Amino acid sequence: MTGPSTLLARLRSRRQGADRAAASSVSAQSVPASSVSAPLAPTGADGPAGPGPGGGFNRRLLAPMVLGSVLNPINSSMIAVALVPVGTAFGAPPAETAWLVSGLYLATAVGQPVIGRLVDTYGPRRLYLAGTALVGLAGLVGVLAPTLGLLVVARVLLGIGTSAAYPAAMYLTRSEAERAERAGRTGRTGRTGRNSPTGVLTVLAVANQTIAVIGPTLGGLLIGLGGWRTIFAVNVPLSLACLVLGSARLPAAGPRRDGRDGGGRLDRSGIALFAVLLLALMLFVMRPGTERWYLPVLAVLAGVGFVLRETRARSPFIDLRALAGNRPLVATYLRQVLGCTASYAFLYGYTQWLEQGRGLSAASAGLVLLPLSLTALAVSGATGRRAAVRGKLVVGAAVQMAACAALLTAGSASPPVLLIAVGVLAGIPQGLIGLGNQTALYHQADPAAIASAAGLLRTFMYLGAMAASAANAAFFPHGATTAGLHHLALFMFGGAALLFLLVLPDRSLGRLGSAS
Repeated sequence: MTGPSTLLARLRSRRQGADRAAASSVSAQSVPASSVSAPLAPTGADGPAGPGPGGGFNRRLLAPMVLGSVLNPINSSMIAVALVPVGTAFGAPPAETAWLVSGLYLATAVGQPVIGRLVDTYGPRRLYLAGTALVGLAGLVGVLAPTLGLLVVARVLLGIGTSAAYPAAMYLTRSEAERAERAGRTGRTGRTGRNSPTGVLTVLAVANQTIAVIGPTLGGLLIGLGGWRTIFAVNVPLSLACLVLGSARLPAAGPRRDGRDGGGRLDRSGIALFAVLLLALMLFVMRPGTERWYLPVLAVLAGVGFVLRETRARSPFIDLRALAGNRPLVATYLRQVLGCTASYAFLYGYTQWLEQGRGLSAASAGLVLLPLSLTALAVSGATGRRAAVRGKLVVGAAVQMAACAALLTAGSASPPVLLIAVGVLAGIPQGLIGLGNQTALYHQADPAAIASAAGLLRTFMYLGAMAASAANAAFFPHGATTAGLHHLALFMFGGAALLFLLVLPDRSLGRLGSAS
């Protein structure tokens, strides 16, 4: 005869066995086979790093993504306060030390789309680690450089090395969003359609803007502590941190081979022609003149050769046919050039005028511009989690026109309140336009080529910066006068107006970021 306690024990045992069987069944149904064999499953020192809670973005990727992506802006901004001491150390005039700036810009403008293509082909991990390792090597070269020429080489290496992280970050953002979308479709989460990681894109944008703001201050502190070579030395620990984080957290992925990329083969001829085209064009834009007539001729010849090559190649570096069919993406690149031309022209021209035309010291001019940077950060942070691409770009272009018009009221006797107000007004479009274009590109680019598309976006940004530099040289031939500032403001207003006219009729921008 069986007692009550024995019956209860048997029932409890049966119930526990049923619970375990049900749990095993649910687990087997909720994990699709594609997720088990997904080629982008992150692996590292800590073992597999799957999606974040609820199938969302894996936040372990944020640290290497953000740290790697800020290497470029920190090196672009710190050099501003080192040009004078470097020139003094090597007895070099400003025309020669300017190559420390131009060398990095040129290397980055060419390197971003090239390395972006490699990221699309081989995955982000290899290129991220190779690029950040090159950053550390470039830092050592800069620390030990005995001549200005070798220092310029270090800056070129920095430009190439820092070109990997941003395309890799955009690639990871897209792959994580697609994984979350697949998880929603298979029932793992209720997040079907939430494939627009605006929060991650905002983090990248705000981090880059923050570093650009504090870069000159950080550079000044480092130079005060250990001399100008410290702005190169700081790249060594930053590189080591990226290598450690990247090795531990970035996904291990093999080459992405599909029918379009010809089995992963690289279009070396297309890359070479693209590099010659950009170098010739940007060198002429930096220092235009009739004596340099051969540069635009070389750019035209390289451009024709590039078009012929890319339209006939089986595996083109940039698929011009597909790009021509993706007019929204082409429009995004044009908006990037226009927006960055006006933004950089304001930043360079207004700063120079504050010192030469208004008579402020460098420290005082920096304080006047600080509200501009803080406004840009605040606007990006406040609006980043909303897609609203068209709204950001329309408002950004309109306020950019207003800021250019406000420059026409500035004069040698303008009160500090007016100078600060103009800067605050200019900070609003800086916080909106770049973020809007980045979000637009995320949705418009072919997911299989997101890294190279993101690299091209950075290239067009630097084209705008170079155009702004040429405009400043043209309108300030003998110093930053008030009359020159007003002419520069009219030039900037024209660019901002073109941007506004390009955005306003484009209703497709309003649909970006909506749930699928």
